[in-house]
Formats: sequence, C-alpha cells, structure tokens
Amino acid sequence: MRAVVQRVSTASVVVDGETVGSIDEPGLLVLVGVTHPDTHAEARKLAAKLWGLRILHGEKSCSDVSAPLLVISQFTLYGDARKGRRPTWQAAAPGPVAEPLVDAVVDELRALGAHVETGRFGADMKVSLVNDGPITLVVDV
Repeated sequence: MRAVVQRVSTASVVVDGETVGSIDEPGLLVLVGVTHPDTHAEARKLAAKLWGLRILHGEKSCSDVSAPLLVISQFTLYGDARKGRRPTWQAAAPGPVAEPLVDAVVDELRALGAHVETGRFGADMKVSLVNDGPITLVVDV
C-alpha cells in the first residue's frame, strides 16, 4: 500500500460539480494506492502511520492536534512509466480488491479518533488543495 501525503491548509474533492469531501483547517491530504498483495494488515499499518506522522507545524501529528484528513483513492500511484511513454497500471490492484482496502484505511483512522473526509472511489475527481510548506511525502507500508 502506498500513500502520497501532503500537509495542507485546506483541501477538497469535487465529483460532478458536487463537493464530496473537504477539510477547511490544517491537516493532511492523503492519496492512497493499493497493489495486489495488500491486505487489511497494511490498511491498519498505514492508518496508524498517517495518524501519528509528525509533519504538522511544531512536529505535531494529526493525533496530537485532532487535525482532519482527506483520504482519496489513487490507483495511479502504482503506475509504471519506466518504459516508453504510456504508463502501465499492472501493479495497481483492481477496484474490487482496492476499494475495500481504501475503505479499511478510512475505517481504521476513524477508529483511532480521526475526522476523515473522502473522495468517491472510481470517480473522476477534481482535487483542490493548499499545500502548506510545501510538505509532500511518499509512504509505503
């Protein structure tokens, strides 16, 4: 499981002109990709890592300051563009495998006490954000 994590001042995701998720205060925007061997164990591990990741101001984590997270599925994180000009998506898990695991990350975060907003799995999403720092990390579990 892979995540691109950005510290943001605000972030939102729009589907078909409707805002389906937004955070209006400092927190994290998290793009989550799933690969074939991933399980609920990786989802739990990623959620714990995100909740405790100390990249907010003052080296605080979301758990320290109750900061919100906007979690969005992103199969393209497993795209491979090393050969040619067209990426392959073979390493990305198919929707029926990936969707429950992205949901599991969200569920685990909420179980830890996080306020989590989400996108809509498989939709054409428009993501807006104000990257604070900027701080962007790639997290693999």
